[in-house]
Amino acid sequence: MAEVLSQSQIDALLSAARSGEMKLGQEEQSTEKKYRKYDFYSPRKFTKDRLKMICGVFENYTRIVNSRINGLLHTTCEISVESVEEQRYYEFSNALSDGDVLTLADVEMDGQTQSEESPVLLHFSTALMLNMMDRLMGGDGDGSDAVPSGYTFTTVELKLYENIVKDFISVMGSSWENYIDLNFVYRRVESNPTLVQLIGLDETVVIIGINLRFPNGSGRMNICLPGTMLTTIFAKIAAMNQVGRGSGENNTEEIMGILRDSDLEITAELGRTDVTLRDICQLNVGDVIDLGHSTQEPIYLYIGDQPWFSGKLGTQGGNMAVKIAETCHIQKREEK
Repeated sequence: MAEVLSQSQIDALLSAARSGEMKLGQEEQSTEKKYRKYDFYSPRKFTKDRLKMICGVFENYTRIVNSRINGLLHTTCEISVESVEEQRYYEFSNALSDGDVLTLADVEMDGQTQSEESPVLLHFSTALMLNMMDRLMGGDGDGSDAVPSGYTFTTVELKLYENIVKDFISVMGSSWENYIDLNFVYRRVESNPTLVQLIGLDETVVIIGINLRFPNGSGRMNICLPGTMLTTIFAKIAAMNQVGRGSGENNTEEIMGILRDSDLEITAELGRTDVTLRDICQLNVGDVIDLGHSTQEPIYLYIGDQPWFSGKLGTQGGNMAVKIAETCHIQKREEK
């Protein structure tokens, strides 16, 4: 209970404030230097740049899965990434209840499974999943917010649950394609995750929180990525980038070797002139058109729409030819 001041104590405080002995609105400044606390028991494995990269990957994932939901449930849905946090698995596990359901998925990289012992976990809030099930069966999703605590899914609902999450998992690999080729494969649905140790309790994981909002309901989807799997993926991405930087010169030579045999059309512009339509109608075989081009002026060779070479008109082996004099670095001349 808060201490109540007597009238004499109140008068003494007011008197001290008026005389300047006590300054109001100022807190005592501590001379002790403050330090940021560091947990040596659970050190951070991933830098802010890595977490930012994961956030960008799953922002791309929300855009991909949004179109899938709209087509599957025939409704509009707003999806956004709310959080990307590095935690210990027991923090994620302790937040689960007996009625929750977890979906397990494996990650394949270079044809090999990377998450046999530590799978990727997906968790949907019960209200959100019931809303999607109702829409999948032709309903409008009403009533899913009034779900009692500890709700247990029936066998039929678990089968619908499985069909929905398979769609979510099937497109997850597409969100990583800017960095690496991954394939996420559905494993199974675990209806009582609190009794099964899926990942080591002290293992580092990254939790991605995604919010889904329908016209008459909303919910949260959590994706748990094991730290060991992410470490392998980041190492592979770093190796690919290193190889790309080291072999760029060889790739350039290989590309140029392929392009050297490509066919290009070269056009020689012998001259330009203006002719009336009447003159064109009266042209006959054997008539000569004056192009107004002096033999002393250069002939330009065009590749595409750009002049690349200049030369002199002549003959070779009884055929008309152009002898290249120099390479042009001028822009295409404006048509007269």
